[in-house]
Amino acid sequence: MDSVVSSATSTAGSAVPRPLLEAMQRQFDLMQDVIERERRVQKQLAAGLVAPVDAVFDLLEQIGVTLRRQAEALETAGRALEETARLAQNQAELFERTIGAMREPTEIAKTAVGLERRTRTRGTRQPPASRPGRK
Repeated sequence: MDSVVSSATSTAGSAVPRPLLEAMQRQFDLMQDVIERERRVQKQLAAGLVAPVDAVFDLLEQIGVTLRRQAEALETAGRALEETARLAQNQAELFERTIGAMREPTEIAKTAVGLERRTRTRGTRQPPASRPGRK
């Protein structure tokens, strides 16, 4: 538009009235404003359209991080439960052996005086090979 105005003034010389040139310049300025506003509106519209998608991806990334942390926490808890189970098993075995060791002198004394020895009760643990259902 600038080149149109300048070529009109150079070719026509003083034949183009000044008010006409000013009106053309004003129209040119207005067109530039319209184009700039249109570009701003397009950018705002594009940003408005893309913003929800970006927000969804941000949330999905956060969910991924949260799931990974939960998995790590579950792994840690699983290891802790396994260790707790092993400790409880060891305590049960020690307790059973302690009872057996404490009962043995009584059983020997029973045998010595001719009494019948006590048989194991149902809740007492048997060695792994003699448990029913085990191979």
